[in-house]
Amino acid sequence: MDPAYIDTSLLIGIKYEESSAAARKAARTHRLFASELLLAEIRSFVARESLPEEAVGRDVEGIGWIIPDRSLAPEIGAIGHQGYLRGADLWHIACALYLSPDPGQLSFLTLDERQRKIAGQLGFLVPDLG
Repeated sequence: MDPAYIDTSLLIGIKYEESSAAARKAARTHRLFASELLLAEIRSFVARESLPEEAVGRDVEGIGWIIPDRSLAPEIGAIGHQGYLRGADLWHIACALYLSPDPGQLSFLTLDERQRKIAGQLGFLVPDLG
């Protein structure tokens, strides 16, 4: 299985909302990695939607966690030159760059178009999952 970074937008789309067959297939056919920020975002979504909290553990099962052991300032700086992103979206791409300094070796799975565009400009493989 090829590695892929999964953004919260895609995981929520797959687990809780209607998502495309391409999105579901991408999540099944890659070895998934994510920042632990995904845990906070999923938990926040579950609380906002009054969904059962026990689902959170199942939703993130099998994801490899990226826990940086240094500042991600170099990655954040490189991303900033590509255009504007909200802080959480920028952090997810920075963690993906930390995982794979050669972005062409990693798919970035997201439903967020702005994030998808920036990830593509950086060289990540960004399939259209909409």
